[in-house]
Amino acid sequence: MYIEKINGPEDVKKLSNNELTSLAAEMRQVLLKRASIHGGHFGPNFGMVEATIALHYVFESPKDKFVFDVSHQTYPHKMLTGRKDAYLYEEHYNDVSGYSNPEESDHDHFVIGHTSTSISLACGLAKGRDVRGESGNVIAIIGDGSLSGGEALEGLDFASELQSNLIIVVNDNDMSIAENHGGLYQNLKLLRETNGQAECNLFKAMGLDYVYVHEGNDIPALIKAFEGVKDSVKPVVVHIRTLKGKGYKLAETHKEEWHWHLPFDIETGEVIADFGGEDYSSVTCDYLMKKMKELECIFKFQLARVNSSLMEITSAHIFEILSLIIITPYNVLAADCLPVQIGDNYEK
Repeated sequence: MYIEKINGPEDVKKLSNNELTSLAAEMRQVLLKRASIHGGHFGPNFGMVEATIALHYVFESPKDKFVFDVSHQTYPHKMLTGRKDAYLYEEHYNDVSGYSNPEESDHDHFVIGHTSTSISLACGLAKGRDVRGESGNVIAIIGDGSLSGGEALEGLDFASELQSNLIIVVNDNDMSIAENHGGLYQNLKLLRETNGQAECNLFKAMGLDYVYVHEGNDIPALIKAFEGVKDSVKPVVVHIRTLKGKGYKLAETHKEEWHWHLPFDIETGEVIADFGGEDYSSVTCDYLMKKMKELECIFKFQLARVNSSLMEITSAHIFEILSLIIITPYNVLAADCLPVQIGDNYEK
């Protein structure tokens, strides 16, 4: 297996296009087996295998810095940066986190778990590089689902003023966790349908150069695009169209369900994990039902007061009653969950 010989990005660069394609297939098989046993983010990683290989083939990580948005799609990145054992061998599955982590590797630059942060973080790295008079590429990798977040849009707005190297890879699989909604996604759709040629282009409108890759799961096409923007002297967006969950039919078809998944049977996709006991959903539901029953007497009193007033029930009355049924239990829940400091410890 090629993956067994990959100890860092320098080993990726030694492979031919055909070997890189074989490497991608092997990585998917490894990811599939691990996910079936361990669970984790599925769709985002399966869709980013080829792009991750191409990025490490073209750029010089860690001198060239990759900043992954959310970073839940970094499993392939970790496999290529000295952490493959955490994906190849079950006894090492818990050796790495599910997100980027500088404590694990010099190839990770931030601990990230939140959406829409990568462009702003990359802008900071690029600005720091320029102030210190250093060189190197800074690459933000962001999915279309994260792109509509306020911080991502602020990052795009600032990026156009850098006038130095910054590469923004937009991984467009036409999905967030669930379906995308909003005007921004209408423009991404238009760009996909016109092979990136539409006159209406969000990225160009914000002063950024733009490259479109229709086959975002094709390694040679990705390498060509990334080589074309490497060492660019101004900010550029590389918009790649990918397939979320690529390589596993159920994940390709049911994208939302397979964004993150519990351990499952590979043949059927059926969940095989049985954690037993209570979960947060049932505990919360039971708690709220209990509180609403405790408040039932108050509700009956309020309803009786309305009826006895011989007045028409107004919207104000209805709101008052509904607030007792719906809002009060949540307020009680929030109050019950406030921490109380006892010495240096916190207790519920």
